[in-house]
Amino acid sequence: MKTMTALLIGAGDRGARAYAPYAAAYPNELKIVGVAEPWPERRTKVQEAHQIPAENSYESWEEALQQEEPIAEIAIICTLDRDHFKVTMRALELGYHVLLEKPMSPDPLECILMEQQAKKYNRQLTICHVLRYTDFWSKIKEVIARGDIGEVVSLQLNENVEVMHMSHSFVRGNWNNKEKSSPMILQKSCHDMDIISFVMGKECKRVSSYGSLLHFKEENAPAGAPIRCLDGCPAELECPFHAGRYYLGEGKGWAKKFTEDHTNEGIIKALNETPYGKCVYRSDNNVVDHQVVNMEFADGATATFSMCGFTREQTRIVQIMGTKGEIRGNMEENKISIFDFLTKQETVIHFDRPIGGHGGGDQGIMRTFLREIQIGKNEGGVSSASASVRSHLMAFAAEESRMHEGQSINIDDYYQSLQETIKA
Repeated sequence: MKTMTALLIGAGDRGARAYAPYAAAYPNELKIVGVAEPWPERRTKVQEAHQIPAENSYESWEEALQQEEPIAEIAIICTLDRDHFKVTMRALELGYHVLLEKPMSPDPLECILMEQQAKKYNRQLTICHVLRYTDFWSKIKEVIARGDIGEVVSLQLNENVEVMHMSHSFVRGNWNNKEKSSPMILQKSCHDMDIISFVMGKECKRVSSYGSLLHFKEENAPAGAPIRCLDGCPAELECPFHAGRYYLGEGKGWAKKFTEDHTNEGIIKALNETPYGKCVYRSDNNVVDHQVVNMEFADGATATFSMCGFTREQTRIVQIMGTKGEIRGNMEENKISIFDFLTKQETVIHFDRPIGGHGGGDQGIMRTFLREIQIGKNEGGVSSASASVRSHLMAFAAEESRMHEGQSINIDDYYQSLQETIKA
């Protein structure tokens, strides 16, 4: 396989720490030749790590994509959610193959238009549904496709967000407000809508959903709690979410996501200046902290999904019930159990310790993306833009249902109405 070149657009946590390191680990496969990032410290770090020439270091995506010709074969796009559409449309127009961080866009119409743009220019558009590329989910898919548990009747998937991850990313962080980023079911759980579709191997036809912001709101703030935790909160020793105690203690690794100065002084400065120092009950968050989704598939099989921010661990737990057997799995434990109803035999598979984030999915998607480009496989691979659009529509429909007291949404009708809007 020849070495391919990439422009990294967005050098934050996902861009710089999840995908760009693949080029350092496998320089025979990928070389980062350009970076666009508004934070000077982040931009400089990537530039130095990958020996990017100064003329290919940009402060904005607009500057990086203003040329008439692409500077690389691939654009790895990891900007904030609401920037995805414009960046992706321009990159595809210029001739880049695109690896796009999820979600595609907070707007369902934009998701469809991006898929159409990729087809128009015959470019690869892969959304970072990295779970598809893990040993854990690949093996589950294989077991189901082989017929080991018969026909799937029902699937249950729990996403345990973990309580401090919830407070960091979805109460204080970039994804705390759906008007500024995306609804929780899209931003965090489009992974889950996608992986459910992936292992079921058939189209979801209907969804309904319930959920709310139950805890992280003003009325639950401790008496006398200030706007910022470091301004003398009387509940400092009783509140698990106290920013100073957490980010200077067990959560120090999370502090790296909002400051490039990792000293105690640097963290304290950032807590006094950024939303990460705010009281979790006095932030501008409005995304749900728990949500359930019910799904019906083409053959009548069903699935249930539960996302909750109030868990002790960050993992996904799955149970898949078939006519001949059952699969159970826990991503944190990195193992699955397959039970045969006839023989009563249980087979337990322990997977090797994954390399990289998301159970090895971050590295897996990079390798597969590069190979699919070189063999010209825009559709029909491990994932595709059209598959991602469909699973995104499941998330959008779930949010629509939640906002309308659990009303059942027909996915085909929903998709058709969006296409008619585009034509109009």
